[in-house]
Amino acid sequence: MHLLIAGGAGFIGSNFVKYVFKAHPSYRITVLDKLTYAGNLDNLKEVRVRKNYRFVKGDICDPKIINRLAKGCDAILNFAAETHVDRSIIGPGSFVTTDIFGTHVLLEAVRSYGIKRYVQISTDEVYGSIVKGSFKESDPLHASSPYSASKAGADLMVLAYYHTYHLPVLITRSSNNFGPNQYPEKLIPLFITNLIEGEKIPLYGDGLNVRDWLYVTDNCEGIDVVLHKGKTGEVYNLGAGNEYTNLEITHRILRALRCPESMIERVKDRPGHDRRYSINCRKARSLGWKPRYPFEKAIRETVHWYQQNAWWWKKLKGGEFQKYYRHWYGSLRKRPSGR
Repeated sequence: MHLLIAGGAGFIGSNFVKYVFKAHPSYRITVLDKLTYAGNLDNLKEVRVRKNYRFVKGDICDPKIINRLAKGCDAILNFAAETHVDRSIIGPGSFVTTDIFGTHVLLEAVRSYGIKRYVQISTDEVYGSIVKGSFKESDPLHASSPYSASKAGADLMVLAYYHTYHLPVLITRSSNNFGPNQYPEKLIPLFITNLIEGEKIPLYGDGLNVRDWLYVTDNCEGIDVVLHKGKTGEVYNLGAGNEYTNLEITHRILRALRCPESMIERVKDRPGHDRRYSINCRKARSLGWKPRYPFEKAIRETVHWYQQNAWWWKKLKGGEFQKYYRHWYGSLRKRPSGR
């Protein structure tokens, strides 16, 4: 197969590229990435020498580039997106443009060139928060941040193209990913790298927000299974059942790095912070997929990776990152009364 992977220099996208070359060495892969702050060619350095790999810098919102690259491809996988909730609160416009309009451009290419499979990489956040139980793929969407709303809008666009134009589309909605090469604005890499540098870690509110944590390699395998075995027009949840509060995750990272609890800095909760995400993954498991990495092993390996690859993340935590970090967390340092 010849795969066009949009957003392939980002965290999940680059891990998927490396996964595919291990699972399907003969596949051809074209990576398209705009190389925004979260796109990083260092993520793909180990595959650059492959003759069946090529990289193209470009924007999924540009139909000329998409049309040129789509010709001759068997499948398109869309990892390209603005993804950070905090950034979507500060500036939601880019999320609407990339996540929704960019998806539309890709779908038009699928429609024009007879692409055999299109996989939209989505998130469990589109369902919103749930107190008890777990969301199924058929449950209504209840996005609560500009980020999750933009991803929900993209999902609905994908399904509309299926029902209107009968395009061979699939959607995966994964829980919180973690692992190597994750940009250090997200909770796990931010906390690990801050502690390595001797800096405190900013924990929102009471820290009792619950997420299901999925090792990125398990997600990549799930996406690969859906690409090859999924039924077109369907949505597949991908989660690990590792539901932990942010506070529990924080304590695990502190223990792994032998740091005291005094390194936690409580900051005001972010606006609209969902309390609990949980998804039912029976549908994906019926295809033969299941997570392989126990959480404790995966978190240890993740901590070790950031310890061993300071060259990768130290240069990312300067410049733009510091400007954003000071802007966002600096405004949250004063805790509200009564918390």
